[in-house]
Formats: sequence, structure tokens, C-alpha cells
Amino acid sequence: MHPDGLRIDNRTARHLWLSAQGLATPPTGPLDLAGIVRKLGYVQLDSIQVVARAHHHILWSRNAKYREPMYDRLLAQDRAVFEHFTHDASILLMEFLPLWRRQFRRKREKIGAASWYSTMLDAAGREAIKARIAAEGPLSTAAFDTKIAGLKQMWSRPPHKLALDFMWYSGELATSHRVGFTKFYDLGERVYPADLWQQDIPDAQAVDRLCMAALDRLVFANPGEIQRFWDAVDRREVTDWTARADLCMVEIQAATGEWLPALAPADIEARIAATTPPTSRLRILNPFDPVIRDRARLARLFGFDYRVEMFVPAAKRIWGYYVFPILEGHRFTGRIEVKADRKAGTLNVLNFWPEPGIDWSVRRRGRLAAELDRMARFVGTPQVTGWAT
Repeated sequence: MHPDGLRIDNRTARHLWLSAQGLATPPTGPLDLAGIVRKLGYVQLDSIQVVARAHHHILWSRNAKYREPMYDRLLAQDRAVFEHFTHDASILLMEFLPLWRRQFRRKREKIGAASWYSTMLDAAGREAIKARIAAEGPLSTAAFDTKIAGLKQMWSRPPHKLALDFMWYSGELATSHRVGFTKFYDLGERVYPADLWQQDIPDAQAVDRLCMAALDRLVFANPGEIQRFWDAVDRREVTDWTARADLCMVEIQAATGEWLPALAPADIEARIAATTPPTSRLRILNPFDPVIRDRARLARLFGFDYRVEMFVPAAKRIWGYYVFPILEGHRFTGRIEVKADRKAGTLNVLNFWPEPGIDWSVRRRGRLAAELDRMARFVGTPQVTGWAT
């Protein structure tokens, strides 16, 4: 490890992070969908569709040419990506599959020991599910019919659903395709390319590559952030890795002015030299965007206090059910609550909150209007209501 003690001021740190996350340049130019996923590392999947589901919105934020059917082709036809679990259900590039075999093992061991899964189908029942899929092709949960035994709880799921989940987590089954957001399961060996699936990477090497891939995308991070990026290694493994990896010790200036220790790749100075200020184009980001997801990092770097309130009772919400952060250059300048009514063809602005100290001039309001128009075209709602410059 290099005892460099390099100091990175707050503005430069923001520029580095936004550049690494594909938000420093305008979302224009040729669309390389697999390249976006590679750059981000993963894209979180989410079922909530207030405007667009999180994964579609995240991809569109990087290139405005993206449209929802493109992901289906990438997943189901090109087999360029697969779905599995990082900190949550996510899209990963297929080339990561050999590194991900340890995650299949980790999830199988963890879930197999969890009391939550004690009511899933037994080994014979799971083999029967796989036999049906082998014979009939990809199936969704709707193809099976088992009942919850005993008292139903809010999060109770029937035995077949637990079994499908367990086999998906362990890599026995894989997402073949989706219809809407409904997942269809196929046998892992029919989805995962054999040359990638059969690669046997030693565990220590996998940990090294996963940690370095995380730091490469984070640019600078503390060990906890590296561990949480993929959630495919544990904290002890990260600590051991930092002791032997070729890294730089740096200090990052927080939005408060405080200097905090962090780790960075050995080429951090070259990255700083190559970094330019981000575009001033205004973007409406998704609550599950990679730049937003780690809210402690978000607050530390940008001084932007954000929380997800979908699961907070309405009376206890500070902002609203599904509120979008507004990024402009290297600053978060506000937040907005927007809802698409696809049947009526309208994108409706419900609420808007400027950040303290930000002057929302006519010009800035016009930039937001332009972004709302772009978002409306993306989701197929020609009219924007509730916003005026």
C-alpha cells in the first residue's frame, strides 16, 4: 500500500465520482448498453413503476436513446447480462459470472440456514420443479400452485415461491426473461454460457478481483463502502485484501470541509488529471441510482440529505412516496415528485422542493422543464402537467 496521503478536495471528489458513474457527460451519443452496465458494475432492479422502473430509469439517465425493450433483448436474446443479488436484485454483466460463483455458494449457505426458508419445498419438491422447467421451458411462479400453511403474515410466501427463490439464489435456476416485470426461471445451465460457468476461480483471487472492481468504480472508498458495493465479500475479506493490494491512502474532503481517510487505486493521480468538470445538464435521477443508493456517501460528498420513503407510513414522510433527486453539474439542486399516467398520456409533477441556497431562476426552471419533456418522451406520456417556467 502506498503511504501517499494524497488530499482530494471536495469538488474534485465529486467530479471523480460522477465521472465513474457515467453522469459527467451528457447522456447522448451512440448507445452501448452492455458498456453502461460494465461501467456501473451492476444496475439495481426494482418493481415500482411510478414513472419507470429503477433499472430502466438508471440506464436512460446514462443515455437518453435507451428504451425499455432494449433490456429484454440484452437479457433474453443476447445473454449479455444476468440477474442476481448484490445488495439487492441487480443486473450484472455476464462476463462477471465466473467471479459470481462464490456469491451463488454464499447465498445458498445463508438462505439454506435461514428460518425464513424452512417452509420451502424439500429437495424432492425442488427437483420436481426443475424437471418441469427442463421439459416445458422457462416458467414463472404462476405455473405452480402451493399454499401457505398456517397463519399468513405480510411477507409470507408459498413453498414453491421460496423454492424458486432458493434455486435462483444458488444458481440452479436463472432468469430467462421477463414479461413486464414477471420473472421466468430456466435451468442455470441453459442460461449461463458453459465457458463462463465452468471457470473455476480460486476464492482468494475472486475476492481480490471483486474488491478491486468495486474500488475501480467507487474511485475512492473506505473498507465498508468496498464491502457493500457488491455485498459479495465480507468485511474481514476486505480488510485482508486492503493489507496486500496495491492501493493509495488518500484523504477526501467532505461537503462539510472535514478531511476523511479513504483508499484509492494506484493510478488515482492519473484519474484526477484526466477528470474534467461534469456537464451542467440537469438530470432527474432515480432513488435507486448508484450515486444515490449509498445515502451516507451521498450526504458526505454532496451535503444532500436523502431518504427513500416508499415504505415509510404516509404521515411520517418528510417528502413523499417516490421523490426524485435533481442533479445539476456537481450539485444536487432540488427534488421532485413526479408520476406518470400512461393511460392518460401525462407526466404529472406533484411536488417540487428546491435545495436551500439554490436560486431557481427562470433559466434553471426551464432546464427542469426540458428534462421533464425528455422523461415524458422516454415513458411515452406526451404531456407534462404541473410545471411551468
